[in-house]
Amino acid sequence: MAGAIIENMSTKKLVIMGVTLLLFQAFAFMVGGLIAPSPTTAVHYLAAKCVDTSKHRQETKWFMPWGQDQCEKIRSFEEAMAKKIEANNIVFAVHIPLHYNEMSPWFQFMLVILQFDIAFKMYNQIEDGALVTVDVGLAYRDDPTSEWTEMAHSFEQRKLNCNFTTAKTFENEGRYYECDLLPFMEVGSVSHKYYLLNIRLPVNERKKINVGIGEIKDIRLVSIHQNGGFTKVWFAMKTFLTPSILIIMIWYWRRITLLSRPPVLLEKVILALGISMTFINIPVEWFSIGFNWTWMLLFGDIRQGIFYSMLLSFWIIFCGEHLMDQTERNRFSVYWRQVGPIVFGSFCLFIFDMCERGVQLTNPFYSVWASDVGTELAMAFIIVAGICACLYFLFLCFMVFQVFRNISGKRTSLPAMSKARRLHYEGLIFRFKFLMLVTLFCAAMTVIFFIVSQVHDGHWHWGDHEVQVNSAFFTGVYGMWNLYVFAIMFLYAPSHKRYGDEQSSGDHGANSGEDIQLTTTITHVDAPTEIYKMMGKTAQE
Repeated sequence: MAGAIIENMSTKKLVIMGVTLLLFQAFAFMVGGLIAPSPTTAVHYLAAKCVDTSKHRQETKWFMPWGQDQCEKIRSFEEAMAKKIEANNIVFAVHIPLHYNEMSPWFQFMLVILQFDIAFKMYNQIEDGALVTVDVGLAYRDDPTSEWTEMAHSFEQRKLNCNFTTAKTFENEGRYYECDLLPFMEVGSVSHKYYLLNIRLPVNERKKINVGIGEIKDIRLVSIHQNGGFTKVWFAMKTFLTPSILIIMIWYWRRITLLSRPPVLLEKVILALGISMTFINIPVEWFSIGFNWTWMLLFGDIRQGIFYSMLLSFWIIFCGEHLMDQTERNRFSVYWRQVGPIVFGSFCLFIFDMCERGVQLTNPFYSVWASDVGTELAMAFIIVAGICACLYFLFLCFMVFQVFRNISGKRTSLPAMSKARRLHYEGLIFRFKFLMLVTLFCAAMTVIFFIVSQVHDGHWHWGDHEVQVNSAFFTGVYGMWNLYVFAIMFLYAPSHKRYGDEQSSGDHGANSGEDIQLTTTITHVDAPTEIYKMMGKTAQE
């Protein structure tokens, strides 16, 4: 009787396949740990204080902190006061990257964090809820001698959250506040060699603009971009894995279509999982090297969200189809209570992403973290997402426990069988249990990866400089997803091999009522397989 490959493949071949996949998994971790550098690099900048000497402000004028066309600079605000230079005529200039370096499209994105150095003064303290208003412009060029081209310009507000850890006395004047890092800018592509930021702090006492923000001494920026070496390794993995999953998916579905019956739910879901894995694998990022596609970050988030949604839904249906209870399954409507929240959560992820990275397509200085409400919502979203991911994993563990319990209940039929059939079914039970444990492991790694990714994306907002996810974790989990999807499509493809025809005919009379059933899905061409028809009953379609 024919069935799925997981049923009929010999133990020796299954072991060889398992060891091969395990070696590929180890290689995926080693690629990140030994070959790829860390995923991101942080570069610190101190803004130069330039003086705008023009009587009338020119919007097209850009101030360079160094070089042949560098601006007229001052060292401190005390020097500005001595020269009677107004605050509105001071421009903080930052050139990205540092001197004699170039940016590269391999950096993929650029995230900039802002920090103020604010000195304590008894008569110029930071007021509660103080807002800093910045007039910021971003320009680029690809030749050191060419003119700067404006890329973005905006007026932004950032709330100061500073603490003064010592007593506020005259003796402690000049000491610096401890201020939180502030989100400043995010660009979805790095297609130019040089970038220039000009920042002004306009003062208007009548309108209460930049009043009560303390005595700002300096502006520091931290630029974070993806490492070019990591990008090349990541692209290479995608380029290699895309045809691998595509070929196995086409092979799998061809075998399904050769059956004389329509595909069942589990087979359709496995195909959908393969499609979502292919979608996230396709290395469209190669085009970002030659094109200024600022939407690539948003597109990548959308692709990952679709894959998360499909993978989590697949595990629910996969475990449900192996429960062997009395529920009529093989219908998607049976799982709407479990899959519905996953789809809703993915939609919420999409809305949250559009609220930030969608707006950043036109204004790279926008951030949901800039306001109290946005910060609270973003923090709540990350915490709730982490809790929901953990609850999902616990629910999946419960479903796998039910599968194990039901399979163990069927083992009572084994002693009445002949030795050959008993050993065969014991092998099948072990294979399915082992596959369920592998599924749980993949689910645990996925949940950890999701939580760590959420924290890593916002680690600067948490005020921790040291949070960094190792490259091996990224490449290892990504390789694990591909290997898992590959194994599922291969093992659940219909097999052309037939098990023990002579044994089945010899034992049929004695054991027709003593077989066991491990799942509710049919994979045989003309009739249920032994794994799906082990009690002499027709499995439900």
